[in-house]
Amino acid sequence: MKTLLSVLALLTASAAFAKSYSLTLHENSILGATELKAGTYKLDLTGDKATISDGRTKAEAQVKVETASGKFSSTTVRYTNGDGKYRVQEIRIGGTNMKLVFN
Repeated sequence: MKTLLSVLALLTASAAFAKSYSLTLHENSILGATELKAGTYKLDLTGDKATISDGRTKAEAQVKVETASGKFSSTTVRYTNGDGKYRVQEIRIGGTNMKLVFN
């Protein structure tokens, strides 16, 4: 019984650190080595790892979380486009002052 309670407490604590957000990609995009089609995705942030998925496709990447001076009014995605492909460079989370910077 004590082991079960310990496991449940650990799962609850780890879930408290994970955050989820809704994200719309308006362009076909590349995150890490995964190509994501334009559409609506779920963004999960756990520590320094971001996971973007839509139920069929899943992309994971290391991320640096930065804090802006004010809140962002909407979620926006910034890209690099050096080779004709849109690579996710930064995501600004609407309603927060959190900015995710990808390597």
